Amino acid sequence: MDKTQDHKNILDHIISVKDTLPKKQKQLCDYLLENHQDIGLLTVKELAKKANVGTTTVLRLVKILGYDNFFDLKKEFHEIQKEYSDKWENVQKSFQRIEENQDYKILSNVWQEGVSLLDKSLNPQLVENFKKAMDLISNAERINILGLRPYKAVAIYLELLIEEFHSNTRQLSYDSESMFDRILQFEKNEVIILFGFAPYTQRTIDAADVAYKQGIPIVLITDQLSCPIASFSSVILKVEAGENLFTIIPIIALVEAIVIELGTRHSATSIQKIRNLVETLKDKKIIVN
Repeated sequence: MDKTQDHKNILDHIISVKDTLPKKQKQLCDYLLENHQDIGLLTVKELAKKANVGTTTVLRLVKILGYDNFFDLKKEFHEIQKEYSDKWENVQKSFQRIEENQDYKILSNVWQEGVSLLDKSLNPQLVENFKKAMDLISNAERINILGLRPYKAVAIYLELLIEEFHSNTRQLSYDSESMFDRILQFEKNEVIILFGFAPYTQRTIDAADVAYKQGIPIVLITDQLSCPIASFSSVILKVEAGENLFTIIPIIALVEAIVIELGTRHSATSIQKIRNLVETLKDKKIIVN
């Protein structure tokens, strides 16, 4: 493998090059990103069939990624899984569906789906990238936030929590037309947190493109490593999406972890700001004990 890529794991390397490749090779890259746990078990022919490409496409991509043969590429995927297993000894728990009274079945199913997705989302890759993301966020002078369609609510929730102790935030989700004007005014010491979940909105992709060209670090929160915003992003925080039910429980958990970590890193000022806020709200009879 090209030694200039030694600092990247294979997933990061694929994300960095896939948008420069022809259509079929990009398609294969997306398959590798979303199914990397299984690549070590496949032959060239099996991978080609599953990704709906030709075997020559697989072999060409192997060379482009800097490997002498498919076996060497498979070893990289194996090393990732081994590394994650070594770091994360807790085996993912399987859920047994509990037969309940029909009145509580939906509640039980939603609860189980949420807990299962949280369990699947919390892996070494997320933990490592979370630290990188928090380094960017906590060192930024301004935190910009963008989430569209259902994720607008999550973006606003994130802003409301952060603003209790960090006044320098900017919400871009209210008006997607004027957001480009604001992005073009970003300073180099700013960061943008983007929520990009399938099906992706073109405006979110365009916003990432403009921010990237401005040299602004992008923290992407998504459910797919093949997300079209991934190549623009400085760091990717991937959480699992529900297969049976729509739920944003993993996203909410991640958002709250970001807020708590940010508050902890700025505890010298954040704690006092929250105390002052609570006292003021009590004094003005906005909240009561």
